[in-house]
Amino acid sequence: SPTTTRRIFKRNVFQRHLSSSQQSDHYWMPFTDNVTFKQRPKLLHRANGVHYYLEDDTRILDGMSGLWCVNAGHGQPKINEAIKSQLDKLDFAPSFNTSHPLPFQFADKLLKLLPEGAFKEVFFTMCGSTAVDTALKIALAYHKACGNDEKVRFIGRERGYHGVGFGGIGVGGIPLNRKAFTGNMLPFLDHIVHTHSIPDMAFSRGLPKWGVHLAEDLERVIQLHGAASIAAVVIEPVAGSTGVLVPPVGYLERIREICTKHDIMLVFDEVITGFGRVGSSFATVEFGVTPDIITCAKGLTNGVVPAGAVICHPRIFQSIQEAAHRSPGTQIEFFHGYTYSGHPLAMAAGLATLEVYEEQKVFENVKALSPFFEELLHSKIKGLPYVVDIRNCGFMAAVEVEPIEGWLTKRFIYGVMMMM
Repeated sequence: SPTTTRRIFKRNVFQRHLSSSQQSDHYWMPFTDNVTFKQRPKLLHRANGVHYYLEDDTRILDGMSGLWCVNAGHGQPKINEAIKSQLDKLDFAPSFNTSHPLPFQFADKLLKLLPEGAFKEVFFTMCGSTAVDTALKIALAYHKACGNDEKVRFIGRERGYHGVGFGGIGVGGIPLNRKAFTGNMLPFLDHIVHTHSIPDMAFSRGLPKWGVHLAEDLERVIQLHGAASIAAVVIEPVAGSTGVLVPPVGYLERIREICTKHDIMLVFDEVITGFGRVGSSFATVEFGVTPDIITCAKGLTNGVVPAGAVICHPRIFQSIQEAAHRSPGTQIEFFHGYTYSGHPLAMAAGLATLEVYEEQKVFENVKALSPFFEELLHSKIKGLPYVVDIRNCGFMAAVEVEPIEGWLTKRFIYGVMMMM
């Protein structure tokens, strides 16, 4: 029964208790069943390379790179030393009407990872969620600066994940993430269909050959609301949190064409796909499709210090700046920012992270090893009981198993028990 299986699962997996000195009911854990976790908690104590270690030194493979963020592995000495050195020099500096050198240096380095001339300005935030909400505000500010005040609607995609801000939840398309806040979404939203269909693309290697026609759903939504009302389309090049939904061949190119045709900004959420995950610096580079705005975070600092960034096409800041300075005198171009925008420790970590990626050839290694990873997935896992699909792109992959009616995670729990 489900109850018996849960008991077995807890006994085998959650074996370690907090000591009496560690027990606490005060920490509210995010995206967690707090009651179940605190009954049988398992705490990570240190990390190195691609592994975590428990208090008793049990080693755990970090197969998700933390939360898609430790792209170069844990404990990189260059990153750690950069943070320590910066802490002794400048621990904090405000970014409102003043700054310090590192954000300017980091912005320059980031732009070198992208097609020359395609992007110009970088706005630093605190994480992926704040990067997405910032991108939405930038899109609105751009259209207003261009005299298109009526362009206020955002188009997301079903099964998309764009963080936990109200803007990100709004353009996101994962039902459980939206359900609790349905009554307080942004007012002008819509979504196009997702690109996943097991009957048509199961066990595709890399980009599926079926599905480019799904991009035409954007035309349907545009016809429904009118292009003059739509500010931006926000999508992940490869949807990560919803189960690695790889774009069909030609799909992103068609989305780009439609947005250009109707003067709608295209935002690529590369919080997960950025910094080598799909084989190049960004999915923008890997797929050869250039959006108007890129959001990134996670691998931006190798997950060591929280940070996010919004990378913009040259015309965006230029238009906003020119509109703000049509009147004489000092003008704030964009009424938005965070206390921790361009934080010295985050910028130091980010600069060192980019050096690690380059020196250790992280992006090149992903591209070289991706075919091996793909072959391993499809040769060793395809054909196993209950496996209904395998999806992969670069070092992103998902194995989908047939659910059991009445308890969607039951198959997964049995799988974990069998491996112990």
